[in-house]
Amino acid sequence: MIDTHSHIYEPPFKADRDEVIQRARQAGVECILLPNINAASIAPMLDMCQRYPGYCYPMLGLHPEDIEEDYHQVLADMKSLLEAPDHPYVAIGEIGLDYYWDKTKVKEQEETFRTQIEWAIEYHLPLMIHSRSAHRQLVAAMTEYRDENLSGVFHCFGGTADEAQELLQFPGFALGIGGVLTYKNSSLPEALASVPLERIVLETDSPYLAPVPYRGKRNESAYVVEVLRKIAYIYNVSERQAEEVTNSNAKRIFRRINPQ
Repeated sequence: MIDTHSHIYEPPFKADRDEVIQRARQAGVECILLPNINAASIAPMLDMCQRYPGYCYPMLGLHPEDIEEDYHQVLADMKSLLEAPDHPYVAIGEIGLDYYWDKTKVKEQEETFRTQIEWAIEYHLPLMIHSRSAHRQLVAAMTEYRDENLSGVFHCFGGTADEAQELLQFPGFALGIGGVLTYKNSSLPEALASVPLERIVLETDSPYLAPVPYRGKRNESAYVVEVLRKIAYIYNVSERQAEEVTNSNAKRIFRRINPQ
């Protein structure tokens, strides 16, 4: 299994990061991809990747909820990191649009999103895209870049079947599916009915959104096995087949990963 989205470099894991990695390995997690969210999270994320080379892989990006007054400088500093020929980043992310809590920075969010899409084009990297209460705006922005051969993941997909089909019109992208799929009243199983397994990758979004039977607790990468089991059930395939297909999907998108 590949956990394509985990924030295990964040403070909730300070006391037991090594144990978290050990449990992930024991559960069969092949590697973990770490999305960045702001300037402050770059150093701890890179430290995690240096401690576990070939197992933890970093992304670079400015999350829409982390846009502050100095965002132009933050973006400039991040871009300078991508200009290093030996940079370690496997994707641009976590980026996107989020109008759930705050609609006062719509212009800044859209500008930042487009800027980072253009990084993906310039540096030939996939995107890790966050979208909340912004589906229409997301599709509109992505449509502007339809001819740029972009690839990536629509992280934490939780929309309808129609919304899934709108996102799948971007051929280089997969839907990131996590713990919400396992929730009793989740509508995701129905939404995925018309989504090919070849367009899905697994994720945890640790420490958030832990799957059943861990719901309400801190999420961690080892728990991605619960998402895999639910995927296998929904698609009526073996867990091994679900794992092989979703691993292949992740490796196709994140071409710079080389799990050890």
